[in-house]
Amino acid sequence: MMELDEKVIIVEGTTDKRKVRDIIKEPIEIICTNGTISITKMDELIDELFERDVYILVDADDAGEKLRKQFKREFPEAEHLYIDRMYKEVAAAPEYHLASVLIGANIDVHKEYLGKRMI
Repeated sequence: MMELDEKVIIVEGTTDKRKVRDIIKEPIEIICTNGTISITKMDELIDELFERDVYILVDADDAGEKLRKQFKREFPEAEHLYIDRMYKEVAAAPEYHLASVLIGANIDVHKEYLGKRMI
């Protein structure tokens, strides 16, 4: 039987998944919803992720907020991570910003992404 990662991050798109995967240093499963999620798929996810630490990291736009509300309603145990609204999308947020959001949730990140702020 395959060993499951203790932590799971749920993102919207594959670009978000790649960007987050490059920043994190610990083994974390990253699940992509492709922007929406059906009630059936949500129920499957809840069953599958029941005893794991789940983090929701979605875009700061209308579609992301709709998805976030759905997760808050259906999966209240999940921890919600927020990017600054000025970036709108996880994929558009700078790596240093995503790294600081992830560190704030006790997720280990590669140190080269910290403090790499471009002025």
